[in-house]
Amino acid sequence: MKKILLPTDFSDNSWNAIDYATELFKEEACTFYLLNVYSKIIYESVHLSDIPSERSIENTVQTNAVTNLEHLKKTLVHTNPNQKHTFEIIAALGSLTEATEDVVKSKKIDLIIMGTKGATGTKEVFMGSNTVRIINTIKKCPVLAVPDGFTFTSKPSEITFATDFTHFYSKEELRPLLDLAKSFNAAIRIVYVQQEEGSLTEEQKFNLGMLQKYFKDIKYYQHTLTKSDSVSKSLKVFTEELDIYLLAMLNYSHSFVDKLTREPVIKTVAFHTQIPLLVIPELGMSSAFSKTIQKNSELEETP
Repeated sequence: MKKILLPTDFSDNSWNAIDYATELFKEEACTFYLLNVYSKIIYESVHLSDIPSERSIENTVQTNAVTNLEHLKKTLVHTNPNQKHTFEIIAALGSLTEATEDVVKSKKIDLIIMGTKGATGTKEVFMGSNTVRIINTIKKCPVLAVPDGFTFTSKPSEITFATDFTHFYSKEELRPLLDLAKSFNAAIRIVYVQQEEGSLTEEQKFNLGMLQKYFKDIKYYQHTLTKSDSVSKSLKVFTEELDIYLLAMLNYSHSFVDKLTREPVIKTVAFHTQIPLLVIPELGMSSAFSKTIQKNSELEETP
């Protein structure tokens, strides 16, 4: 059974992401964890006697969070009755990133699905700070960010996977992408956004070869895009022309190629992309290990 975490602040955008999640996995057995993280209320008053006790304040806020979560759960069960789906609620005090990380570990979450901005988000901003923090903090779980107003129409028949071939991908690292493609019977379009003219390096060719091995049981296509104004613009044009409704990228914590998945770039891509964005965390595969794998592979192929 798939375990999916759905952070919510009860905004329209978070509801839209939850609705998208339940429709996307309509045919799969899932446990959805509805998470609301609340903060303490700070009172300011001239008279100390007017300020409720700290415990009383916390109890009130927690009660409100639980009440709203229970209402959300009942609404989901009523509007989307599905015997394959179960819902659990979690109300947590403190930081959204810390609470999310705790739930991911304790519940062994497979995927986080959340809206791209909360109740205070503006129309001009695609991805809010909370979503970016989750993407860059949670190292053990992929995040699917759903744009404000994006409506589920059908399961994605194709997934764009943006890469530059400079990172060695382990099969386990790509598991979320492979699982989604197999689950939806979707083709993967490997998109190489070329930064400079010229052929692939030996390292890039090796990493491309590994991707081809991983995708051998899945229909896939290869594309090379020449960067125009920006990476995000190139990907936006590509996905729009082919009517692709899911973009996937890996998020590197260090030394990943220029302008694809570092935090500033995720923000840039997010500002221009109007389709769900699957961000997969790297598993820390070192370049030294990549070279070892490459050497062993070459030895195996030697007659």
